Amino acid sequence: MKLKVHDKTGQETSKQLELNAEVFGIEPHDHAIWLDVRLITANKRQGTHKTKGRVEVSGGGRKPFRQKGTGRARQGTIRAPHHVGGGRVFGPQPRLYKMKLNRKVKALARRSALTYKAKNNQIVLVENFNFEKPSTKSVARLISDFNFKGKRVLLCTAENAPAIVKSAANLPNIKVRESVTFSTYDVLQADILLMQESALQQVNEGLAK
Repeated sequence: MKLKVHDKTGQETSKQLELNAEVFGIEPHDHAIWLDVRLITANKRQGTHKTKGRVEVSGGGRKPFRQKGTGRARQGTIRAPHHVGGGRVFGPQPRLYKMKLNRKVKALARRSALTYKAKNNQIVLVENFNFEKPSTKSVARLISDFNFKGKRVLLCTAENAPAIVKSAANLPNIKVRESVTFSTYDVLQADILLMQESALQQVNEGLAK
């Protein structure tokens, strides 16, 4: 499958690049995608949630009322879970949500996500470009020229491009990722995958079986 390369103004050029069938033309593996997305979202969790049990809440140092003669059920402490202000039973405690996944499964998930984008014509190629200094206006103009307004765009660069990253930081619907760092989750969240020429070449080689 070949796609035409566009310049920064959104106009098609005479160049065409091939999408590697081993990366963009496989039989998508939905379960691998699910495993990888679950891993990514789980690893983002801080796991700092915490509630206090009955031994941790303050107060309750004495028996609230005498054992017999009041007509009420006996109580040992006002910090028992059934009292207002008491400790919580089996409440959340700090924990790690970190997960691991086989490297080959992660690669399969990325290839599957890219295949879905290719099948749905959601991949657009653009010539290599960079900015001398950060400019939000330049990225906004790029999105406008490509008619991507209102769409979530993943801009894939071949190398670390701090100026592009900073330029897109204030635009809510665009993410910038390197070809070696974008994840399955990044691809699935985007409506359009905007890839630079050299980024596509790296993906074609790096994710091939």
